Amino acid sequence: MTILAAGASARTGRTARIETAAMAFWGCSDGESRVPLREPDPRYDSALDQRTSLQSRILFATPEMADFVKTGGLGEVAAALPRALRRSFDVRVLIPGYRQVRAAFPDIPVIGRLEGFAQVPACDLGLVETEDGLSIYVLLNADLFEREGTPYGDAGGDFCDNDLRFARLGLAAAEIALGADPAWRADLLHLNDWQAALAPAYLAWRGIRVPSVLTIHNLAYQGLFPQANLARLGVPDHAFHMNGVEFYGQLSFLKAGLFYSSFVTTVSETYAREIQTPEMGCGLDGLLRTRAARGRLAGILNGIDESWDPRTDPHLATRFEMDDWKGKRANAEAVRQHFGLSVSRGPLFAIVSRLVHQKGIDLSIQAAETIVAEGGQMVVIGQGEGRFENALRSLARKHPDSVGVHVGFAEDQARRMFAGSDFLLMPSRFEPCGLAQMYAQRFGSLPIVRRTGGLADTVEDGVTGFTFADGADTGFLGAVRRALDTFGQKKRLNTMRRQAMSRDFGWAGAAEHYAALYARAFGNNAAQRWRAA
Repeated sequence: MTILAAGASARTGRTARIETAAMAFWGCSDGESRVPLREPDPRYDSALDQRTSLQSRILFATPEMADFVKTGGLGEVAAALPRALRRSFDVRVLIPGYRQVRAAFPDIPVIGRLEGFAQVPACDLGLVETEDGLSIYVLLNADLFEREGTPYGDAGGDFCDNDLRFARLGLAAAEIALGADPAWRADLLHLNDWQAALAPAYLAWRGIRVPSVLTIHNLAYQGLFPQANLARLGVPDHAFHMNGVEFYGQLSFLKAGLFYSSFVTTVSETYAREIQTPEMGCGLDGLLRTRAARGRLAGILNGIDESWDPRTDPHLATRFEMDDWKGKRANAEAVRQHFGLSVSRGPLFAIVSRLVHQKGIDLSIQAAETIVAEGGQMVVIGQGEGRFENALRSLARKHPDSVGVHVGFAEDQARRMFAGSDFLLMPSRFEPCGLAQMYAQRFGSLPIVRRTGGLADTVEDGVTGFTFADGADTGFLGAVRRALDTFGQKKRLNTMRRQAMSRDFGWAGAAEHYAALYARAFGNNAAQRWRAA
């Protein structure tokens, strides 16, 4: 079962396909600017006409991917969503050639050359394939991408040329849509966060419109650079405007994507509503409300992959299933032993998180005294702001039998913490989606979360976890106390565990929503065919 490309109809010629797509999609009357679709390419389109069935080609451009490198949820999404979409689309990923990617593929075949533009450097375009058959384009420029540190910086802070590095990513996505690979051209660009957000802008400035979807994983990160950088990135002066890339006197990569992309999504329904408010819109709420009013903003909840299953996870001390609470306790014992905590039958609370203000780490530190006083224990894994790392180390020194802290991250230990803990502390001040609360529920650990963003969409208070809003009576400490009370009621505790472990957070639902959105971009009924597949 395949999905037809944009504008496919009973007419078979390439011109008919392009004309139909133009009428179906760009003939909208929402007041947005209309610019021409790309011109037909005889080499490219004649090859397509020879296919007996035709899948839409989706280019998924991302600055990170968990197969190689990740700093948060985006990396996990970039690894999982393209694979979930392969059921009905011809999906390829585009990622910079970081040292981790080069290590995974020491000999990357070069299929094309992307020339420089303004001061954006040239690079080679490589193409590799993962063991499970996912095709990945790799941007090859050692000076830009093969560096120590994260994709964005090192111990000294963000790299000073991130504007050039990620303009190269957005420009490459646009060029692949225009035929940089003679054998494959994207019908739609799915762009992720500010690092890829210039792609639709580069196309629009050339007078070309290719359907695009920009996904916001965290609106707080916008890719802001001085106005003086416009020329070196090839951004035309006329685009430095409120209706363009200008944001309070600076160039905003993210705003460019919000303005020029066909559709904007974010990673939960609640967060899509929240970012339209002045309180959480990070200065972009007006533009986001405009996009929403035109039906161009949607919230699609992330999923988690099938590896998060306590019955099969090889990282666990003991695998277990629903109602096998003895197996869950075995993981708790392994976690306590790893962190050097005393033997206990009390509740075990876990924090698996970046240690930053957004995540409410200060609130968890404040709650620790109550947890310890009530006979509970707390284990922490993560890294982030030095003040929180130091405060947690001090807490562990104060309560060596009850509090364990590991500054850093280890995937296997994090999974054992989800499996062994009774409760997950996650009082984020805002959370676009969040994945840890989903992982915890799949392993029978009940999350304690603020009612915001994806946390509100995935945790049901008193059923699969505990939620709170700001306020003395319903705040975080109150939710912690309710969890402590529930731990003493084994029948209720186990009922909640069952409910949590029964939740389906797989990627199939998200993939279907994206398929429907792509269908809108293509102006066809691909969503109905996708569901029937």
